[in-house]
This record gives sequence, C-alpha cells and structure tokens, in this order.
Amino acid sequence: MGKEKPQKTEKSPKTEKSPKKAAAAAPQPAGQETGAPPRLHELFVKQLVPDLMKRFKYSNVMQVPRLEKIAVNVGVGQAAQDGKLLDGVVKDLETIVGQKVVTTKAKKAISNFKLREGLPIGARVTLRKHKMYEFMDRFISIAVPRIRDFRGFSDKSFDGRGNYTVGVKEHIIFPEIDVDKVTKVFGMDICFVTTAKTDQEAHELLRGFGMPFVKREEPIEQKTPGA
Repeated sequence: MGKEKPQKTEKSPKTEKSPKKAAAAAPQPAGQETGAPPRLHELFVKQLVPDLMKRFKYSNVMQVPRLEKIAVNVGVGQAAQDGKLLDGVVKDLETIVGQKVVTTKAKKAISNFKLREGLPIGARVTLRKHKMYEFMDRFISIAVPRIRDFRGFSDKSFDGRGNYTVGVKEHIIFPEIDVDKVTKVFGMDICFVTTAKTDQEAHELLRGFGMPFVKREEPIEQKTPGA
C-alpha cells in the first residue's frame, strides 16, 4: 500500500485592511499639492470669477481668464568676470521663490564684453499652481509697499496677448532677504502670464488680485501682437 498524502490544511483568509489604513498607505498622485489653498486662489474662485463673468458677459466659466504662471528672470552681466557673484544671486532668488532656480547661459560670444559662449550670466524660474499664488500674494501685499517712492505700476507693460511684465530694481524688498548678508543688490523681471485674450481682460484680472496699477481715466489701448 502506498503512503497516504497528508491532507492540506486550509489557510485562513487574509484579513482585509481597514479603509483608514488603506487610505493612509495609498501614495498620493505626483504633483498634487497638500495643505490649505492660497488666499488669492480662493479669492479668484469665489469673487473674481463671478465678477469677470458679469463684466465681460461670458457664457461659460471656462472663458474667464486665469493666471497660468509667473516667470522670474534675473540677468547678472558681471558674472562673466566674477563667477561667485552668480552663486549669491541664485541663492537669494531661491530664498525668495522657494523653488529650484535654473541658470541661464550666454548664447553668443561677445569679445567686447569678455563674454564666452555657454558662460552662466543669469538665473530664471517659473512658478505654477500654489507657489505661483503664494509668490504673488507676498509680492503685492508685502514687497511692493516697501518700494521707495512707489506710485503704482504702469498699465502700458502688457504685450497684447494678456501677459504683463514688471521690473523690480532691488530684490531686498522681499522680507525673506537679510540685508546684512546680501553681497550684491540685483533686480529682476517678473512676467505674469494669463490666459486672457486681450489686455483689458488681463488688466481686470490682475487688478482683482490687488495689483496696484496707476489710476488712469483713459481705457487701455489694445496692442497688436508683434508690434
């Protein structure tokens, strides 16, 4: 007689994880931001969207112009002679925006300026989503009031496609910068990119966010793109 095979014991079923533990263990999607929504984003959703739809008579909420991104650019021409100067600029710019900064390099060699092709001469960064709104809130509420002899931004800096660029001469207006530790004061160009089709729509959008424009009685003239 052959040996009898031992009977297999049934395995106890695995206990399912509780919904709370499963939710906690589940990884969040990449790029999803957590925390409280920025103040300007709530202002846009609750107040600006209804106001702009009423003013420009939009039939669909998706027609309302919105802020798409903020591009900050810094040029450091003296970095061609002193390479360490750009390191301080990059460090201060990262402190202001709270994001990694990309260095820009020269595209052409210019002998009169002792500039070689590929030499780092500046820095730039693009802000989106929550960081974009938080930077704009700090810029309008805290940094702009610290500008000396400030009388408002000009409304003639629109490019005809709904984008607005403003220049800042001193980066020390931002409260994140310790003036005593600054090695060089530099300026920057800040471009507010919107989805508006006209300059008037972009002007009303930025003014709703609190951008301090110069008060003018004449309506904004629409520029022709490429002019």
